[in-house]
Amino acid sequence: MPTPDTRPAKPTPDFPLFAHGNGQWCKKIGGKLRYFGRWSDPQAALAKYLDQGRNGQKQDSIAAPPQTAKPSKPHPDYPLYAHASGQWAKKVRGKTHFFGAWANSNAALEKWVAQKDALLAGRTPAPLTDGLTIRDLANAFLIDKKERVATGELRGRTWLDYRMMCDRVVAVLGKDRPVADLRPDDFARLRKAFAEGRGLVSLYDDVTRARVLFKFAADTYSIPIAYGKKFDKPDKKSLRKARREKGPRMFQADDLRKMIDGAGVQLRAMILLGVNCGFGNTDVGTLPMKALDLENGWVDYPRPQTEVHRRCPLWSETVVALREAIALRPKTPLPNVFITAKGHTWETKTDYGDGKISRDDPVAKQTAKLLKKLRVHRPGLGFYALRHTFQTIGEKSRDKDAVRSIMGHVRGDMGAVYNEEAVEDSRLLAVVNYVRDWLLTPPPLLDT
Repeated sequence: MPTPDTRPAKPTPDFPLFAHGNGQWCKKIGGKLRYFGRWSDPQAALAKYLDQGRNGQKQDSIAAPPQTAKPSKPHPDYPLYAHASGQWAKKVRGKTHFFGAWANSNAALEKWVAQKDALLAGRTPAPLTDGLTIRDLANAFLIDKKERVATGELRGRTWLDYRMMCDRVVAVLGKDRPVADLRPDDFARLRKAFAEGRGLVSLYDDVTRARVLFKFAADTYSIPIAYGKKFDKPDKKSLRKARREKGPRMFQADDLRKMIDGAGVQLRAMILLGVNCGFGNTDVGTLPMKALDLENGWVDYPRPQTEVHRRCPLWSETVVALREAIALRPKTPLPNVFITAKGHTWETKTDYGDGKISRDDPVAKQTAKLLKKLRVHRPGLGFYALRHTFQTIGEKSRDKDAVRSIMGHVRGDMGAVYNEEAVEDSRLLAVVNYVRDWLLTPPPLLDT
């Protein structure tokens, strides 16, 4: 990985960008870092920076560096023009694209011929299979997945997981490493990097996502991938052992009662939704007002992760808590039930800073504070454990289909395809009442 000691100097004293530690030329604009291209091609980075300024994007006022005289076209029908950045360029569909340095007009023309059909059609040109690098593959893969987010086929959070996995793959294998040159030893090294400082469940997830990336390479570019025997996922026995050693990922009734009593108004309502309906962090963070029917005591909200229909009867305690939370809700056009005093939602937010991705999950953070205050905090036990708790206790009611319906799970057999009828409300009510009795009815005193 690049280090500050290896950063290149500016090509000219008035060059407006600086060499960032992630290997790119960048500039802070409007308080946020913007990246414009690799260290190895400062002129292309400058051209991108200047082009964004011409297209109306906010940038600092600068004087463009002095340029040498632009060359003439090699011949009258040459399709590219000499851009002030020192590259041959062409504007396609309102955007300027660059194809190579002035000094190599033939290579620039070849690149234009290879990419023009995709550019004219409004598509991102696919990198050539010969010499396809890890970075090229990661970019093409993420673009494909981003399109699936736009169509609703993939969750935004899943895309972020893929993005972080790709960042790690590029860091370990090298951004300029040809994909076709990868060998089993490379995958063994990648697996070792995935495992450093992480548990078996995280390793399982990372290897699974990386295999999706390289399957994309095989399917899209017909590149054979040789994993060898050292890029396998942890086996199920090892995963079960790791989960067992962490302890049950659920709350006991006594601890839940302490949490409900000790939480603030909004978090109390969220906790009750978690144990009443099996709601997770994203569920409560995105829950819209229109999903609630407090008069009749129901919430009707598809699971954001899968869009599976989900309907759940509310306990009277949950209705009261929701009314109290809504009473404190500031005036806002936002549709969310839960809004902070500053007018923000409780949804998980993702930040891109200094080339890194970080997440801010306010529901998880506030729950962790509460658990530490109550001295019931331990690794793996957070707000999402409420969902595990509902599932575990709810299944003791002996109506797994009703539990599955409330949780928003899909049956893994053909019955889920052919059964067009929803689970009856009476069965849903029986399950949530069973969980309520477990939570709110104290056990009888033992005879002495």
